[in-house]
Amino acid sequence: MAIDFNNSAGTGDDALMAQINTTPLVDVMLVLLIIFLITIPVVNSSVVVSLPQESVQPSEPKPENVLITVDASGAVYWFDTRLESPAALTGLLAKVALMEPQPEVHIRGDARAQYEAVGRVVYACQQTGIVRVGFMTEPPKGL
Repeated sequence: MAIDFNNSAGTGDDALMAQINTTPLVDVMLVLLIIFLITIPVVNSSVVVSLPQESVQPSEPKPENVLITVDASGAVYWFDTRLESPAALTGLLAKVALMEPQPEVHIRGDARAQYEAVGRVVYACQQTGIVRVGFMTEPPKGL
């Protein structure tokens, strides 16, 4: 008794199928898609409540921010006082660096000022150990 595969391979009802039937897969995916579309709005909804309005008191006093201004000619100001030398700026920043908590340094640089003048202020902050340095800007007039 021998089986002859060559004669009956492509004919008849008992032929071998080399394709995957994807219809059940598509059916399951469509059912999952419908389930997710129905459950997502339910999960994302929340209860609307009116929260109480309370003022928050800081637990520790916040130090005053230090304001350093660089004008168009490159002169450096500590708040409103003009500093005569870079050493004076370094001395003042060294005192600020020792404060606990350390205040933030805000640099106001004129748009016409040379980068070198503003860079010297940033470098002095870095040398004295100031951790937080920020640059102050103005929003565009069209907004």
